[in-house]
Amino acid sequence: MDDIMDDFTRELSIAISSVRTAARICQTVQRQITPEALEKKDQSPVTIADFASQAAVCKALAEVFPNDPIVGEEDSAELRASDQSEFLARVQQELAAVGIEGNADAVCSWIDLGNGSAADRFWTLDPIDGTKGFLRGQQYAISLALIVNGQISVAALGCPNLPLDNSNSEEEGPGSLLFAVRGEGAFVTSIEGHTFSPDDATAIRVSPASTWPEARLCESVESGHSSHSRSAQIAESLGIVKPPVRLDSQAKYAVVARGEADVYLRLPTRKDYREKIWDHAGGVLVVQEAGGIVTDVTGKPLDFTHGAELAVNHGVAVSNGLLHAQVIDALRDAGVE
Repeated sequence: MDDIMDDFTRELSIAISSVRTAARICQTVQRQITPEALEKKDQSPVTIADFASQAAVCKALAEVFPNDPIVGEEDSAELRASDQSEFLARVQQELAAVGIEGNADAVCSWIDLGNGSAADRFWTLDPIDGTKGFLRGQQYAISLALIVNGQISVAALGCPNLPLDNSNSEEEGPGSLLFAVRGEGAFVTSIEGHTFSPDDATAIRVSPASTWPEARLCESVESGHSSHSRSAQIAESLGIVKPPVRLDSQAKYAVVARGEADVYLRLPTRKDYREKIWDHAGGVLVVQEAGGIVTDVTGKPLDFTHGAELAVNHGVAVSNGLLHAQVIDALRDAGVE
């Protein structure tokens, strides 16, 4: 475990600490969501958390790695509008609650640090992945990854509502923070805390399932993100009999990496759709370093050298590795491309 800090000591440390800070912001905002807000389809809580989360992470990264671009999901344009001053004040308030003080211009500038472009070395950030899960009080993730020469090199995947103790998914307790450095394995630690020690982390591995009756499929709660009917067709063709695990966000990558599911399919919902890199980068490295395989639905490796999108890939297929070739064959036979 000591070796994990050798090549990317500061990068991993800042990634973990900033994701933990973002998680505290998101947890506070999520606790404030009321049933009335949900009935009105009020998106403001998740938007406040999104902006504050991105500001916190980008500020932390820029202080230590000022030359690293950050490719994030949000920008401050709508916050800067004259009628959004109250909303911006709420973002400032949430940041101040975790010790990050800044005036309106400073907060907007931190958010806009996430408007960088891909380079030989850059970070990619999803400040809240899984909007609807967040609003329902269920699974969401904060995903941060460092990409160097097209390779994901460091990943921190915060899942505040995914129990650290996976022996009982209903058990309350601290959420999970999964992390990985390329070539050094994948680990999980508590989402809580302010300082990081390698001694507090536990190595994780994908499941050893090698037959389909043992396997469990993992998919999105929202059918708009991936075709549930196609997933069911694939599962049936493979002989998967266990019910699917459905949860929002890159928490799906987390459950595959921890061996709680064996296959995750993000099937294209339309031919011209391309996945965003921040929706996958953190989870991809965690699964790979836990022993799994991640490709697109045709079996091609995901290519992170084309800016904000996986421009030359179609969909995503994730597995524990032992079952991957059969998954790709089944997808091809079903006409998924």
